Amino acid sequence: MAWLPDDFDHPLRVEVGPGYHLRPIRATDVELDMPAVMGSQPRLWTIFGPAWGWPPATMTAEQDREDLARHEREIEAHESFNYALFDKEETELVGCVYIDPPEKVGADAEVSWWVRDEYVGSGLEDELDRLVPRWLAASWPFRAVRLIGRDLTWQEWLALPDLPDPEEPDALRPSS
Repeated sequence: MAWLPDDFDHPLRVEVGPGYHLRPIRATDVELDMPAVMGSQPRLWTIFGPAWGWPPATMTAEQDREDLARHEREIEAHESFNYALFDKEETELVGCVYIDPPEKVGADAEVSWWVRDEYVGSGLEDELDRLVPRWLAASWPFRAVRLIGRDLTWQEWLALPDLPDPEEPDALRPSS
């Protein structure tokens, strides 16, 4: 299956419990993203660091803005999606949901998410945990979604075989 059908329109807003919603992140969200990420950086590093090298302890606002601008371009091109979790007025960024094409065999999408430290174990985190699988099933054209950090650990995900590189002409050919 191709990553996404040509006619797919990604959701622009998803309600997450009372007073919270997801929407695609933008570079202009840096003033809310930076404190959310860096306020939870040690925990986020234990989750995403081994796989993504993110978020570095020394990340600057400009580096974060560049990262968010890249996410914004990827969303526009339908290459991958980063949805930010906001309060109703969008005065607080509470977490993010990442929807990516697969890097490992056995799925047609790989999804992960996080909330700020102060929301870990909260009703909002529970609501997000319930919502994401339902939302993916109802609004996205995937057949086999891998929920990294939920269905399997990040260490288990890292141990899976990588997908062949489609740019490599011999990647799909068995060696003789």
